[in-house]
Amino acid sequence: VTHFCPPPFTPSLRNQKLPADCVVLNNKSFSVNYADCTIRWGLYESAKKFVGWPIVPGFDIAGIIDSVGSDTNNQYTGTNDGSSTNLVKGDRCFGVTLFGAYSNRVLVPKHQLRKIPDGLSFAEAASLPAVSLTALYALQLAGCFPITNTMKYSNNSILIHSAAGGVGSMLVQISKILGLKPIVGVVGSSSKVNEATALGCDVVIDKSTENLWDRAEEVVVQHGGFKTIMDANGVSTLQHSYDHLAPTGRLIVFGFHSNLPLGRDMLSPWEWIRMARKMGSMPKFDPMDLTVENKSVLGFNLSFFSGEQELVSTLFDQICEWLETGSLKCPRVVKMKMSQIADAHTLIQSGSSIGKIVIET
Repeated sequence: VTHFCPPPFTPSLRNQKLPADCVVLNNKSFSVNYADCTIRWGLYESAKKFVGWPIVPGFDIAGIIDSVGSDTNNQYTGTNDGSSTNLVKGDRCFGVTLFGAYSNRVLVPKHQLRKIPDGLSFAEAASLPAVSLTALYALQLAGCFPITNTMKYSNNSILIHSAAGGVGSMLVQISKILGLKPIVGVVGSSSKVNEATALGCDVVIDKSTENLWDRAEEVVVQHGGFKTIMDANGVSTLQHSYDHLAPTGRLIVFGFHSNLPLGRDMLSPWEWIRMARKMGSMPKFDPMDLTVENKSVLGFNLSFFSGEQELVSTLFDQICEWLETGSLKCPRVVKMKMSQIADAHTLIQSGSSIGKIVIET
């Protein structure tokens, strides 16, 4: 695949010159997200809306700019290096694309790229964009970012499900930067406890060896619940997460992993039936209850943010600033080859991966 960039971003390049606001990136690394599996199954809503079928999955890219749109008036002026340096051919860049990252060359709008901070490899850079932007926007929804917002509440506790995963590892680190405390990380196996602790969790709950919610209640007994809970699990934890919010607490939802099968290459008719049953068991939140209990439930998916260029650029610039100062570290990276994409999907579907899986082209 030489390029892939669906509407609303750019037209096909067939018999046309490179769009002025775009670059072609010689893609050296891209990451694998659980969303890629749901895209493959035909269950990812934005993929169906913006692209359809066939589709090349993938969001995160890192590589070298191969060519740049010719209209210099439309060139993106980067801010992550502290100067107004235009992106030019040969720059090492990383960023996001609305699908199509599973490619060795990608057509991408300039505003979706930043220069790779010094000291980061292509694989490390490719591990960052989607998970870090998701984490930071989730914390913004929770009222924790910008940092001054955290001073408005006496309870700054946060519980993060899947704390050793891609988004979870970013949530833990950024929560630490923003001064949230205690940071309670939840992991699904004992092998992930040390990773979550090293990331900055004040308390790590291993739900394979202890009761998740009994232990969580012990941690925040003085507050009567958590100010923020980050939940991408879906039906398995959503109701309990809501129940363990403190007054003024916010439940941030950005995924539904437990609604979907683990370790399945193809979805059998029985899997569709199981998913339908799980959908029927999803909790429903009554607006009157939300009001009386002073709780909020908010959800989002960044792949629908194509029109929010200023917002996403602001978040991306902040991520780059933290990377450059060393406040934010890339997650643990598991490197794999293009020939191992199927293995990469099997690994992430299993729920046993730690950090980020990155494919080197």
